[in-house]
Amino acid sequence: MIFDLLLFFITSALTLIALIAILNALTFPRLDARETDANPPFVSILVPARDEAPRIARTVGLLLAQAYPRFELILLDDASTDGTAERALEAARGDSRFRLLRGQPLPPGWIGKNWACHQLSEAARGEVLLFTDADVFWSPQALAAIVARLTRSRADLLAVFPTQQTESFAERLVVPLMAMTVLGYLPVWAVHFIPWPVFSAANGQCLAFRRAAYERIGGHAAVRAVIVEDMALAGRIKRVGLRLRLVDAAGFVVTRMYANWFEVRNGFAKNIIAGHGGVAPLLLSTLFHWTVFLLPWAWLFSGDGRAFPPILLGLTLRALTAAVTRQRLADALLLPASVLAMTAIAFQALVWHVRGGPAWKGRSYDRAGRSHR
Repeated sequence: MIFDLLLFFITSALTLIALIAILNALTFPRLDARETDANPPFVSILVPARDEAPRIARTVGLLLAQAYPRFELILLDDASTDGTAERALEAARGDSRFRLLRGQPLPPGWIGKNWACHQLSEAARGEVLLFTDADVFWSPQALAAIVARLTRSRADLLAVFPTQQTESFAERLVVPLMAMTVLGYLPVWAVHFIPWPVFSAANGQCLAFRRAAYERIGGHAAVRAVIVEDMALAGRIKRVGLRLRLVDAAGFVVTRMYANWFEVRNGFAKNIIAGHGGVAPLLLSTLFHWTVFLLPWAWLFSGDGRAFPPILLGLTLRALTAAVTRQRLADALLLPASVLAMTAIAFQALVWHVRGGPAWKGRSYDRAGRSHR
């Protein structure tokens, strides 16, 4: 009896997630280089950078090579110790569109990235404020496609989801799960057309705001102590009745977030408790994913063939989201290992939480996510 109830729950949950994923696969907007803007606004590209010397020259070079007529590029060096600023200046080669800011000391109560973005916003002159990370790489048509989509969708905030480059085994296990979560758990039509802030999504790697909207919601100052600032900003946009739109970068904007297991574990663990809304929701989420994605495998290995359909459904869901987001289809077979890897990440987050908070790029964070030197 308990087995039958569990099997019904697992199958029903996976079926619902799969239906949402199929709907999103068909309807999720994608950047298109053929879209153009007849009256292109002036754009401020704003890049916070902290110890990004290995990649910053490439980032600056690609951003300055954008096939878009009206933009400035402002990079804020956030107390880097590895020569980030010098390499950025070398890459800019005196281009008048480029400005380098030296970050001011981190005030009490601020997250480091939020403080950097706030300083960038105050220096920006654009009608559109486009925040992007230093490890995000752009094709020449990307900026024009983003601005055209912003205009066409009449968005106040356009949240761009970069294509994730994954190379190491750890990246392939964990990073694609971000797309699986967005595509499988949150119908894009609900984000676009239901005004409730609970239907919000964003990726802080690339956010394009209309300046008036950014200022109306209070900018990064309004979320100064929030570690998942992208979701908080998206929620504020909807809370005041403004228009939030999502778009898949479709290969025009690409990033490689982490290079190995320790970077993957620590990078995700830094945000996972705040992203779930607390420790209890994280524990419930872990239990849910063990139930729907791992328990059927245990039944199958015990010889019960009735577990095969939910296993197949889970693998199909993972493969579908991989196909939509340009990941490896074969990595869908690693789904059980991915769930175990996320469990290890959750455990690391809980250890940090008990000890007082995580650490990242030379800064420590308290349990509320506030960073300090």
